[in-house]
Amino acid sequence: MSTLFVTSSGTEIGKTFVSSLMVRQLRERGDDVLALKPVLSDITEETVAQSDTAELLRAMGREVNEAGLDAISPWRFRAAMSPDMAAAREGRSVPYRAVVSFCAEAASGNHDHVLVEGVGGVMVPLDKEHLVLDWMRDLNARTAITPVLVVGSYLGTVSHTLTSFRVLTAEGLAPRAIIVSESEVSPVPLEETCETIARFAKDTPVIPLPRLKAGEGAPDLLTWM
Repeated sequence: MSTLFVTSSGTEIGKTFVSSLMVRQLRERGDDVLALKPVLSDITEETVAQSDTAELLRAMGREVNEAGLDAISPWRFRAAMSPDMAAAREGRSVPYRAVVSFCAEAASGNHDHVLVEGVGGVMVPLDKEHLVLDWMRDLNARTAITPVLVVGSYLGTVSHTLTSFRVLTAEGLAPRAIIVSESEVSPVPLEETCETIARFAKDTPVIPLPRLKAGEGAPDLLTWM
């Protein structure tokens, strides 16, 4: 059993798209996968169907309903802000220890893989004291995780990617793969961006994910597993 933790260099990068693809590709292999998005911002009754959680539920072949939302995204907030700020708008806070325990307990089940999708980037605050990085570190102490770093191909991504990569590596959470999801605006060819990142990412696989046209199949994102 493996616990994958999908994180990113920032927000609106394509983390959920990549997570959903990975879930589908693992299921196509015949593996049983549980995907979690424990903390979710920017969700209302009007946006449920387009939410990150809905995408993950569909990837698992589950219905998008209240029970499904509660099962994989227990902590949901309306504002499109970092979790600490979104929770504060509602007079709430993210129960950090409960989030870590929720993931660890899921990882102790009978699934072949548990995929945990983080929120925002590596350094996004969850509460007044903890970042996504802390979440990854504390979860790793309870059940070994396999970090996957999702980044974009926009101008400036090389610096953002390598900063995130080095922060994770320094914490003993070196990514097992870096997936470069092509941004809508990419002034540099995707392959060239991947080659530049790969020069500094040591032996970590760097996998390009081009923007897909309707009906176009996705490349295998699991070649590193």
